[in-house]
Amino acid sequence: QVQLVESGGGLVQPGGSLRLSCAASGSIFRINKMGWYRQAPGKQRELVATVTSDGATNYADSVKGRFTISSDSAKNTVSLQMNSLKPEDTAVYYCNALALRFYWGQGTQVTVSS
Repeated sequence: QVQLVESGGGLVQPGGSLRLSCAASGSIFRINKMGWYRQAPGKQRELVATVTSDGATNYADSVKGRFTISSDSAKNTVSLQMNSLKPEDTAVYYCNALALRFYWGQGTQVTVSS
């Protein structure tokens, strides 16, 4: 079992920045990949960014150049630095880990609005 606890999120104006963090605990030695997904009202959950255990990253086209995913193996955390935020980035952001199966955090709200 893997437990994921997210932090960060909140309300920010367009063009602003936020940083999300996710702390993993439990069977962390089984984690192959971690990432962030988001779900806006009335829309399906979508991939934002992922990072593998060997450091390979992948981003949705909509966030490339604005968001940066990073991991800290010593602290068992994965972070998402979000810059140049747009109203369309408003969503609930979920931390995700792949360790034999997918695990999800509880989600954290990000609202981009003036």
